[in-house]
Amino acid sequence: QVQLVESGGGLVQAGGSLRVSCAASGRVFRTNAMGWYRQAPGKQRELVARITRGGSTTYADSVKGRFTISRDNAKNTVYLQMNSLKPEDTAVYYCNADISSDGYYYATYWGQGTQVTVSS
Repeated sequence: QVQLVESGGGLVQAGGSLRVSCAASGRVFRTNAMGWYRQAPGKQRELVARITRGGSTTYADSVKGRFTISRDNAKNTVYLQMNSLKPEDTAVYYCNADISSDGYYYATYWGQGTQVTVSS
């Protein structure tokens, strides 16, 4: 089967930086779009950033200029570099990816989430 495993979350002071990573493993033939979502307590899950296989990116307005999404197709891994972090960035961050196990059909997978906490 396919698994997405996130790493790199933690506690940081406001203004600091963190990088989270997400690696796809198992029956991965090809990954298309990959992205990061986040969910704060009492709020809906929201898109943070998304990147196509070719490297085109989309960002939420709230993180533009502070966060950078990137990927390594050979490693089936997506990264999110978060700079100038604010307390309102505190949330569980989830990795998301469209993955094919056979080269024909794609399914959307989610990671288990990694906590990012920004203290003021």
